Amino acid sequence: MSTEEAPAQQQQQVKKPDEPPPAAAEGPQESAGGGGGSPAAEEKTLSNRALVLTGYGGYDKIKLQEKPLKSPQLQPGEVLVRVKACGLNFAELLGKQGLYELLPSPPVVLGMEGSGVVEAVGEDVKDRKVGDRVIAMNRSGMWQEWVVVPAQRTFPMPEEMSFEEAAALPINYMTAYMMLFEMANLRPGKSVLIHMAAGGVGVAATQLCQTVKDVTVFGTASASKHEVISQGGVTHPIDYRTKDYVTEIRKVSPKGVDIVLDPLGGSDTQKGFNLLKPLGILIVFGKSSNCVTGQKKNLFAMAKTWYNQLSLNTMKLMQTNKAISGFHLGYISDEELFGRTLTSLLELYRQGKIKPRIDSCYHFEEVGLSYGGLLLLLVGFGFFYLFYNHNFINMTITWMKRNASLT
Repeated sequence: MSTEEAPAQQQQQVKKPDEPPPAAAEGPQESAGGGGGSPAAEEKTLSNRALVLTGYGGYDKIKLQEKPLKSPQLQPGEVLVRVKACGLNFAELLGKQGLYELLPSPPVVLGMEGSGVVEAVGEDVKDRKVGDRVIAMNRSGMWQEWVVVPAQRTFPMPEEMSFEEAAALPINYMTAYMMLFEMANLRPGKSVLIHMAAGGVGVAATQLCQTVKDVTVFGTASASKHEVISQGGVTHPIDYRTKDYVTEIRKVSPKGVDIVLDPLGGSDTQKGFNLLKPLGILIVFGKSSNCVTGQKKNLFAMAKTWYNQLSLNTMKLMQTNKAISGFHLGYISDEELFGRTLTSLLELYRQGKIKPRIDSCYHFEEVGLSYGGLLLLLVGFGFFYLFYNHNFINMTITWMKRNASLT
């Protein structure tokens, strides 16, 4: 089924295929290191479907393409992974509009995270073997059935973790973890403001706050999401559409909060800074979701956000005893930090303290249409989380409201 032929899907519903499409050609089952395979094996071509960004613009620029892949000769330290599920993050929305500088120019296969099975290993790879179920990360290229990645960017999945959960965990949870624990030094008794608390990073941050004793969480979300985020651990949900979140927080905590996680930018950064208690910290991340208001680049929204951005000097920081920090996972190259963070997150998953939220499933062939349909709802939902399963040809989406409700 082509992207154009795929039927529209109902939101908030898990869709499972009656009959999965034919599986792609099986991959190599032995080590590919050193080029030691037979000539016949070396020439074997793998069936490889990929979602390709063909140009900047709307969802119509995402194309499902067949990209035959010759059995790769792995470099030392690399592994070949048969992808089972992969994720869509806010960075891909920015990249689609030409706003994410770390993404190569089109045509390019998108995708920064995924999960799957190791099909071959290169030389010097000692801690991965064929058949391992792994989480895999790369700067791009994960939206396809076969990927070659450095072994150090793969992480063994817990036995009880599904491929869907594994694909939903890395970017959102690593972002939340590093901000809360590496930068903000979250400790017992602190208070945190989480904007877009029903979003991917918002859900992750809320769950992580619950791992620390007596942390108070203020979370902004539309009213229809309050029950869900309250069950997830938000102490004080606030409907930013009908109430001033600054006023609502001051009613509960007149002195303000200790930590603000700010993906909004613009005037909201100034509000967040003013809400900080002395010795508090505001962390800006996400390249301002206020800039993304639809399928295509919105220059007016970008200009408005830039015009309203917070401006201050170091003297102001000294006088207020407050801190401002910026976080961008894409610019972190410390492999030890990556490994330590994801290892900690997987241990929290094993303990049952964190768990990615999964919403609905789609056929792989329907990715383009589903992606577009959700982007058409972008003004209403803000941004969302999406990933697909190549094995069963499913796609799973976790979405969250940001700027409007369904009604």
